[in-house]
Amino acid sequence: MCSRGDAQRSGRVAGRSAERGAPRPGRSAMSRCKVAIVLCLDVGFTMSSSAPDEESSLEQAKKVMTKFVQRQVFAESKDEVAVVLFGTDGTRNDLASRDQYQNITVHRSLMLPDFDLLEDIQDVIKPGSEQADFLDAIIVCMDLLQKQTVGKKYEKRHIELFTDLGSTVSEDQLEIIIANLKKTGISLQFLNPFPRKGLTEQQKEGIDVVRKLMHALDEEGGLEEIYTFRESLERLSMFKKIERRPMAWPCQLTIGSNLSIRIVAYKSVTEEKVKKVWTTVDAKTLRKDDVQKETVYCLNDDDETEVQKDDTIQGFRYGSDIVPFSKEDEEQMKYKTEAKCFSVLGFSRSSQIQRHCYMGNQVLKVFAAKDDENAAVAFSALVHALDELKVVAVVRYAYDRRSNPQIGAAFPYIKDAYECLIYVQLPYMEDLRQYIFSSLKNNKKCIPTADQLSAVDSLIDSMNLVYEADDGETFEDLFKPSKIPNPHFQRLYQCLQHKAFHPNEPLPPIEEHLLKMLEMPSVVKERCQGPLEKIKALFPLKEVVKKKDKKTAQDIFKDSSEDGPSPKKPRIEDEEGSFSIMKLAEGNVTSVGSVNPAEDFRILVRQKNADFKDVSQQLINHIDQFLENKGSQYYMKGINCIRVFREEAVKLSKVQCFNDFLQALKSKVEDKALADFWEIMMQDRISLVTKDEAKESSVTSEEAEKFLAPKEKKNEILPPTDEGGDVDDLVSTVKTLCVFRIKL
Repeated sequence: MCSRGDAQRSGRVAGRSAERGAPRPGRSAMSRCKVAIVLCLDVGFTMSSSAPDEESSLEQAKKVMTKFVQRQVFAESKDEVAVVLFGTDGTRNDLASRDQYQNITVHRSLMLPDFDLLEDIQDVIKPGSEQADFLDAIIVCMDLLQKQTVGKKYEKRHIELFTDLGSTVSEDQLEIIIANLKKTGISLQFLNPFPRKGLTEQQKEGIDVVRKLMHALDEEGGLEEIYTFRESLERLSMFKKIERRPMAWPCQLTIGSNLSIRIVAYKSVTEEKVKKVWTTVDAKTLRKDDVQKETVYCLNDDDETEVQKDDTIQGFRYGSDIVPFSKEDEEQMKYKTEAKCFSVLGFSRSSQIQRHCYMGNQVLKVFAAKDDENAAVAFSALVHALDELKVVAVVRYAYDRRSNPQIGAAFPYIKDAYECLIYVQLPYMEDLRQYIFSSLKNNKKCIPTADQLSAVDSLIDSMNLVYEADDGETFEDLFKPSKIPNPHFQRLYQCLQHKAFHPNEPLPPIEEHLLKMLEMPSVVKERCQGPLEKIKALFPLKEVVKKKDKKTAQDIFKDSSEDGPSPKKPRIEDEEGSFSIMKLAEGNVTSVGSVNPAEDFRILVRQKNADFKDVSQQLINHIDQFLENKGSQYYMKGINCIRVFREEAVKLSKVQCFNDFLQALKSKVEDKALADFWEIMMQDRISLVTKDEAKESSVTSEEAEKFLAPKEKKNEILPPTDEGGDVDDLVSTVKTLCVFRIKL
């Protein structure tokens, strides 16, 4: 049975304290001193009795104790824990005499919790056949805390009492116990296995004594609510997070060369990672010392000639080459500053710092230096000015002289209790990823109806994670990420704890509370069912089965010139994927080159602030060069460039630029007698962009079809063939060209 009070302070089921001291000035909860805790467990015969198929009170209490100790162990807590048992068959405590403090045993003195304690709780602590007064047990615990904490520094001394209150109790020393608890500042907590109903007369008497005791220590109402072992177990089901001592980072906030403010910064948010304590041990002995790791360097030759470590040097892969880079080179390369730095480069409107640009693995809270009045006044003026003007400070941050500098934003943050700057790192140019996607507005199929928009609005409203009361003033978070522990840590600790005691057994299943932790709140799940059904009705899903075209050998190898123009080729589905891979492989592209002009063009026009007209002119110049060479391979390269030019012009709404180019190209083709090239254009159906394809165009489908037809010339004289070839070579070239185009 426990009071509502501080039900789970610092990861424990904490009790009502006799004297609640205020935190020390300048110290946070994270930097507190250690706590001395005594777990006082009733092992009397009433605790071990239970109904058939029910768990005894003792087993429930041991589960609660196990969870508590597990949390302390995996959190690497510095709190010390002792164990006192009452109701034991024997007696072992410093206060025991012939007829006093009997059947009470100090099982473990104050020390850091470890796996030995967990083993004791699970296997060593057994039920007793006697009964003992729980008030006597409290006195033994107080005596232990008094003696074993002398000369040591503890923030708090605490007793957790697990009992079903089934033993007789004497109130003779109740006033003495209350006085000593107040005098020593020892806090006390009761945990019981039962609800209020169904109590025996002895248990009711015990509750009355507990109520008197807790009323005397705390005037908040005694035991208005009772927490059972089951409720306590639920509260302790999460492993406690590792406590971190805050490390102050003192520095000077500088604005220009004449203004400097002493500051101190603390990490407010940072990614927590699993401590790397994995090691390689012998599988049989489980000893680390029995395994030695040795690294040997060898040449890649037949003899595998060994090379001494002093004869090796690290290298940096630069393309296909290895650039040697020694440790000395690496040290000289490192960016070095004069000292740590937090320098204001300028100011910007807070609206200019986009949320998606926040990066880095930490958030800093920056305060004025402690006990410096001048710094406090200047820092407060800066924070309030930033807040009133709705601007942020853009700062240069360097942790120390060996660290690479960062660019970040410092936001004003004003609370009733304190005020500070919140520092968040901002990206450099290389950190940004620029992607351009075609607009959904240009596709009529993607425009939602009014009913569809309304349905989505209703779904969003129903899934609101903030509950608002009818008065419009009371709000409650239904899902608090800051209160949710990392499931990865929880599962890891669960498995480690299981393997420690059951090394040969398989791992247990994931605990139910871990699975439910990241699920949608039940209230929200029920609330959104109606809108989801409406969404399903308005956005029907239909399975699309792609029909595979059957191709015969005749279809693949036939001469395309025999059957006339071929239909327009479908767009390759993985075109975007191959483009991205090629972009990554080839590095930064600054101009349209002659090796792969089509892809260079595609990359350049998609860059931010790209000049489409300038980039397209570079591509046009290469197309003209390909036509000047008058060869089938150059023609195909030019065709590919034109096809990419057309696609990007449609995507980026630059169709007029492409249409002007194509009209000019047709004139050049006619002037230079490139009929064979234009024949390929006709076969591939590469014509002007019509208004059916892009609304910016004024060309009709009939005009585009007519545009492809070549002008008829009277008495047309065929151009001479290239020297060095004969008729058979020409036929072979044409057939090779046709087959190659079919493969594309």
